[in-house]
Amino acid sequence: MKIDKLSNKSVFQPCRDEILVARGKTTKECRPGLDERQVFRPRLNVVQRSNPVSDGVKKIPTRAFHRFALTILLIGVWVIGYSQQSDSLMNYLEIAAKNNPTVLQRYAEYEAALQKVPQVGSLPDPELSLGVFLSPMELISGNQVADIKLMQMFPWFGVLKNAKDEMSLMAKANYETFRDAKLQVFFDVQRTWYELNKVEQNIRISEKNLALLRTIERLSIVRFKAVPSGNSSGSISNSISQSSAQSSSSGSSGMNSMGGNSGNSTASASNQSGSSMGGNSMGPSSSASGLSDVYRIQIEISDLQNTVEGLKNQISTLSAQFDGYLNRPQNTEVSLPDSFTMESFNPSMLTHSDSILKNNPMLRMLQFEQQSLEARKLMVTKMGYPMIGVGLNYSLIGKSEMSTSPMNGSDMIMPMVTATLPIYRKKYKAMQQEVELMKTANQQGYQATANALQTEYYKAMQLHHDSERRMKLYADQNQLASQSLDILLKSFAASGTNLTDILRVQQQMLDYGFKQVDAVADYNTSVAWIKRLLAISRIQ
Repeated sequence: MKIDKLSNKSVFQPCRDEILVARGKTTKECRPGLDERQVFRPRLNVVQRSNPVSDGVKKIPTRAFHRFALTILLIGVWVIGYSQQSDSLMNYLEIAAKNNPTVLQRYAEYEAALQKVPQVGSLPDPELSLGVFLSPMELISGNQVADIKLMQMFPWFGVLKNAKDEMSLMAKANYETFRDAKLQVFFDVQRTWYELNKVEQNIRISEKNLALLRTIERLSIVRFKAVPSGNSSGSISNSISQSSAQSSSSGSSGMNSMGGNSGNSTASASNQSGSSMGGNSMGPSSSASGLSDVYRIQIEISDLQNTVEGLKNQISTLSAQFDGYLNRPQNTEVSLPDSFTMESFNPSMLTHSDSILKNNPMLRMLQFEQQSLEARKLMVTKMGYPMIGVGLNYSLIGKSEMSTSPMNGSDMIMPMVTATLPIYRKKYKAMQQEVELMKTANQQGYQATANALQTEYYKAMQLHHDSERRMKLYADQNQLASQSLDILLKSFAASGTNLTDILRVQQQMLDYGFKQVDAVADYNTSVAWIKRLLAISRIQ
């Protein structure tokens, strides 16, 4: 604090940045915020030791640090949840590839076919024979006690190689069958997924229209109560409240009760209107018309509630079918996105229909089978040639007292060569003819499959173009119907437009919404269909 010599008053001075220690807490020499009276408490200066690690590092407040960590955690959870939701179909496809029984069956068959390659590529087992003489046979060189023979047969040159080639190609054909089964399961999963999304979106559209109908119902009730109708307004208002409660609490069963109440209430309204005709001739007629409008809206609400319940039943059925493809327990929750959008599609695929002949697994399977038949034909032809056998005969000879031969008691070893004589040619000719007929059948099967795939491709393309056209049409129609409905609702609230036009436009908007979602589902299904025919998959 400094004293001014002229005014003899103290002048406020800012606090110095010297750090003092008091009661274990770091304070300043003076405390700002006081007026002209400042508290100055001398404290002992404490020399702080420098920390090379923490020097120059600004300490983050604890509360700010907690907020920052919480924000990072929430962002991470949101990103993970969004990625799982947006990529949930890909996750389901991976689960189907690992768990689907049909896919696992085809893969097991492929692995079993691979095990046939070493079987047919191996030599036949060698033959070992042992003969023992019950009474030794007397020979010049001694007494023969036993005879041991070992023989190995060798097929004609190239038979084993052709057999291995045949089985290897058949294994490749089995692998293409496995690929086809996996692609079919992927297509079934995607198609069911799009159906689930379509039904889910239809439920949301129906619920939005239910909210709209309830708004129209409230406007009709307000307009009805505003009409002067004498004593009849009280009883009719009670019937409206009872009918509205039944419509909101019951689905399709409420629709039947509305019909009965409508007749009774209308009859009572007509009787009351006759009694009050002299007071106001227009009031009772307007009241009856307003009441019928309320009942018509409640009938529409009941119908729409029944539609929602039917759609929910479809969700249960489709979910069970979806769980079957994934081979998981029934009634497992299926994660669906909030929005139903078009799948990405490369337009260049539309002009490459010949790619089906190159990439489709069914055609590739038939090609491998044709190649395996070629290898089998070579094998059958060479099987008509002789088989060569190489062996060894070992004779165990004992010494004989009667023999004077220098080889008395010496064992004998005799190499042997044998050959088969394929003189019965009918079976070999029949085997060759069988292979030729199988090749012809395979060629016809290839052509039939190619034609069927081409036809299926054009059907998928037709669905693709048709759904693309319908998406644009119903999007525009839905927008126009929504705008028309807004105009009619404003006119209805202001001057009492005819309710028939509002309900008709509302029904059109509901139908356009359903048709637009159906078009999106057909578009995505066509994209999955084309990719299935072209054997395009992001999961191998």
